[in-house]
Amino acid sequence: MDTVNLADAFASFDEQWAPRLVGELNGQAVKLAKAEGEFVWHHHDDADELFLVVSGELQIELRDEPDVELTEGELVVVPAGVEHRPVANGEAEILLFEPAETRNTGNVDAEQTQTDIERIE
Repeated sequence: MDTVNLADAFASFDEQWAPRLVGELNGQAVKLAKAEGEFVWHHHDDADELFLVVSGELQIELRDEPDVELTEGELVVVPAGVEHRPVANGEAEILLFEPAETRNTGNVDAEQTQTDIERIE
């Protein structure tokens, strides 16, 4: 079993909106990402997505519901099929939990789409 020090893992990269894989369990991926500014509007047809804010603040904008404001230590699960856009005013460090095959931009092809997620060892 490997342990992950979140502070060390986040310190190992600087790219925004470029998730890094830190663990897998039962077909699910645990990813870390740094976020600043706006991500793309998207949804995941068949996957729920958990956002946990490790540091900073993150807003999850939703088309059909009130936006969700998250601060350090808070999480939200965005259900499958719900269109959303993460936004960070200032840098936020976030942990994502979702099925391993889930593409970061869901149904959208965008500049921020990651097809090969780097693993932090």
